[in-house]
Formats: sequence, structure tokens, C-alpha cells
Amino acid sequence: MSGLHVKMAGQTINDRLLAARHSIAGQGLAKSVCKATTEEMIAPKKKHLDYLVHCTNEPNVSIPQLANLLVERTQNTNWVVVYKALITVHHLLAYGNERFTQYLASSNSTFQLSNFLDKSGVQGAAGARIGYDMSPFIRRYAKYLNEKALSYRTVAFDFCKVKRGKEEGSLRMMNAEKLLKTLPVLQAQLDALLEFDCTANDLTNGVINMCFMLLFRDLIRLFACYNDGIINLLEKYFDMNKKNCRDALDLYKKFLIRMDRVGEFLKVAENVGIDKGDIPDLTKAPSSLLDALEGHLATLEGKKGSAANTPTQTASAQKNVASVMGALSSTSSSFGNAAASTRLDNQPNGALFIDDTLKQQALAEEEAAMNQYKNKIQSPTNSAANNPFLSTAPAPSQSIVDLFGPAPAGSTTAQTKASDDLLSLGNPFADMFGGQQQQQQPQQQQPGKVLTGDLDSSLAQLANNLTINKSASAQKPMQWNSPKNSSKPGATWSPQPIQATTGAGYRPMGPGMTLPPMPHTLPHTYHPPHFVMQQPGMVMSMPGAPMMQMGMAPPMRPALPPQPTTNQFS
Repeated sequence: MSGLHVKMAGQTINDRLLAARHSIAGQGLAKSVCKATTEEMIAPKKKHLDYLVHCTNEPNVSIPQLANLLVERTQNTNWVVVYKALITVHHLLAYGNERFTQYLASSNSTFQLSNFLDKSGVQGAAGARIGYDMSPFIRRYAKYLNEKALSYRTVAFDFCKVKRGKEEGSLRMMNAEKLLKTLPVLQAQLDALLEFDCTANDLTNGVINMCFMLLFRDLIRLFACYNDGIINLLEKYFDMNKKNCRDALDLYKKFLIRMDRVGEFLKVAENVGIDKGDIPDLTKAPSSLLDALEGHLATLEGKKGSAANTPTQTASAQKNVASVMGALSSTSSSFGNAAASTRLDNQPNGALFIDDTLKQQALAEEEAAMNQYKNKIQSPTNSAANNPFLSTAPAPSQSIVDLFGPAPAGSTTAQTKASDDLLSLGNPFADMFGGQQQQQQPQQQQPGKVLTGDLDSSLAQLANNLTINKSASAQKPMQWNSPKNSSKPGATWSPQPIQATTGAGYRPMGPGMTLPPMPHTLPHTYHPPHFVMQQPGMVMSMPGAPMMQMGMAPPMRPALPPQPTTNQFS
């Protein structure tokens, strides 16, 4: 079923069959994972993510089983399934119980997606192009999640969940030795996040949009911890030995580089419509701070002739560092407030704050694509224009009757009850002259409605119209318009008596002719019913007159009425 991708109400048949298979097997956890990682190109639904978060808090739910199910979904060949599986893992790392993070970090199971590339044509040419464009972001995203798990394994806590701030921040209160070992781990995780390197033009679908929102959330928290650690490092800088000062200065220089890259990421967030109130301010420290740090390191290295060798210059540099720490403290406060805000966490499915212009543009593109699809379905490849049989269609003025086609536009085909459907089966001979017949006699029915009502009344009416009832008197011949002379006003014609063609030895009877009763001389067990059968090869029976046998001689034919001397059809 891997190649079956027919969509049903947003989901593919493959998604529904897989969910049904887990339901039958009683595997509710596996079904929820499949529901969150369907092939539908939208972000995982909030109800499925909330249920999986709830599962991480339940003591009777197997965390290894949940993690292995998600890792298994990342081995799918469809980029949508892989991407949504990674998003689900990231969501559980951010909002789920820490047991899930602990298992993912301790199991040493990483996402092997460094060579992932989706070149399948699952969604046609456009879908294959989207899969090709999304593959690099999937590889970078998987690398970040691997680094996130590795960071937890190294320092035994999540940088996005530790306390921040001046009073009780974990990195703000950390000693120098541990701080010098912790900051490189935090820096490696931040580098993996910044390597995602997307622009506003790359955020084209709900899957990557939710991924960007989760990364944006982590970026704020990571940089808030990073900034706290650098402030703590600078406060202890002048009390460190030469080796530690050298490492600390190198960390600060890398911090300045990461600060520029973080600023670029925040600009992308602003361009995609995230409110400016949710984007923290990034204040850079003056360059004089770097000069003071480098001067102190030169003092420790004992460089001869340096102006920083004197204790007076060292004390001055230390005061200069304390005076410019306000810029870093301002950044720490701004990022701390943004990290503490729950506005980003409450967005449905991690949706972006898209402005009206982008929203209208997306709606217009979606409407144009839907109209193109409808036109393609309704007009199949101009088949009427290329069909030679349809190119010489008859003119509307020609009187051609299609016995198997639809009823004429002018005819009324109103149905009153169920018996009409059984009896009015579209009589072509009654509908043939529906638009040309004149006003008939009051006792006759309209064309196309010869057989209406119940069966007995319809048969009696039919027998009365055909003048085969012995008790019926001679009817006045019906006046018909000739199809040839229908356009001439007043052109009427009188038809000859109806020539029966329903029997081999049948002869038309004159008006008022009766036959003596004939006894049944041949023994048989079947007596035909006394009603009209309009089938060839049979003789219609009349009340009071037995049916004439096929082998008997026909009765004497009466004299025909005088024929008209002129042919009215000419």
C-alpha cells in the first residue's frame, strides 16, 4: 500500500487503512502516532499532539514504545510523514513529560536522516518539487533534534526548561569551571538551530510553518540562557587564571558572532507575520568591552611593554566591563520576558501570525488552483472538438427522433406516483409528435401519458382508443398534422384506418363487426388473459370473443371503406 495515495477527506487511503489496522489490533498508541503523522500536508492536529503529551504523563504508557513508534515513522519515504514525525518528537520534548526526553537522550537512538531526499511523485509534478525542496530542511531539523538530545545527555537538563534570570537562573549562578564546560554544549545546540537557515519564502506550507514556530520558541529560550551564561562569565572573567580567561574570551567572541545570526533569524520571524511584541530586542554590547577583555588577557600572558600590565589599568578595565554590562542585561530581560510568555504556546497547531496581505495571497492562489482543477475535470481534453462523428452534428431544424435519447425539451415528464414509473417508460411513439400534435378529443390523453393511473383503467382506456372493444361505437378519426406540412397553417390530413402488424394472419375489422363465439375445440391448459398484449406474433383478445387459433382460417374480410382519390401526403 506504499504507492497508494488517493485522498479521502484530506487523508489518504493509506492513512485510514493504517489507523484501522491499529484499531483492530487494539494498539491505541500506535493509532495516535499515525494520526499525528499522516500524509496530509498540514501541521499535526492539536488534539493528536495533546493526547500524546497526555500519554507521556501516564505511568502505564510505555515511553520506549512511544519513542520507537515515532522513530519508525521517520523512516517513511514520504517527506510529509517524516517531517510531521520530527515535529511530533519536538513537541513532546517541549511540552511532554521529561521522561520522554530522558529516554530519547539515554537510548542513544538518533534520527539517521543526513541523506534523506524525497524525489517521489506522490502528489504529481508539483508535489515532487515540494518534497525535493523540503528535504534539506528535514535533514537540518533532524540534526537539531539529535543535538538537543545530545545536550541533555551531556548536562542532564534541558536548556529550554531551566530557570533564567539574575536571581535564580541556572547559568547565572553556575561556578566558573562548570560554566566553561556548559556554554560550549549550549553553543553547539544553538548552532544546530541556526543552521536551519530558512527564509520567509521557504515557509510555504503548514508543516514547515509549525517547525519554524517550534524552532523560534527554542531560539528565544536558548539565547536567554546563553546570554545569562555570558554575563556570568564576564563577571568572573577577571578572577580566572590565564587558561580559563583565554577560553572565556574565545566564548565571548563566538557569542558576538551568534548574536548576529540570531538577529537574522528574528528578522525572518518578523517578515512572516509574527507580532513584534513577541520578538525580543537584541542589544549588542559596545566594542570597548572586547578591548578590555583582550587587555586583561594580555596582562595575564605577561606581554612586556603592554599598557595593561599595571594594576591601575586592570582595575579600570574591570570598571569598564561593569559599566557596559547593562546592554547584556537589557537583552537578558527582553529574551526572558519573551520566553516566559505563553502567547506562542497557545497558537493552534503552531500557526504563524500571517498578515492580511499574505493571507489574501494564499487564498487567491488556492482558489486559482481549485478552479483549474475543476475546469480540468469538467472539460475532458476537448474530446468533442476532436471527434469526427460529432463535428457533423445534425442541424436543430431536422426532424430526427432519437428513440434511445432523452426526452424532448418541450415535453412534460412530470411523475405523480410510483405506478407512473412502471407504466410510463418513455413511449417514443407517443413522444415523437409531442410538439406537433393538435388538440385532441377530450376523452383522449396527452402524448407521453397514454398509460397513467392504475393498470385496469389504463388498459380500458387503451382498448377504447384502439376501438377494439365490441361495445364501443365508431370513433371519429383523429386529426393529425403532417410532419412534412407542419409549417403550413391549416394543412391537415385524415389518416387511413390503422393497419395492424401484430399478427401474421390478422386482418383489420370494420366498424361494428362482430364474430360469433367459437368454442375451444383444442384441449389445452393455458387460457390467455383478456387484456391487450403489445407483442409481435400474438393476437389480441376481446371480451366475449375467444382468441382465434393460428391454424384456423381467418374470417371473411369485409369490404374496405372508399379510399380518398387524392394523396394528401404529396
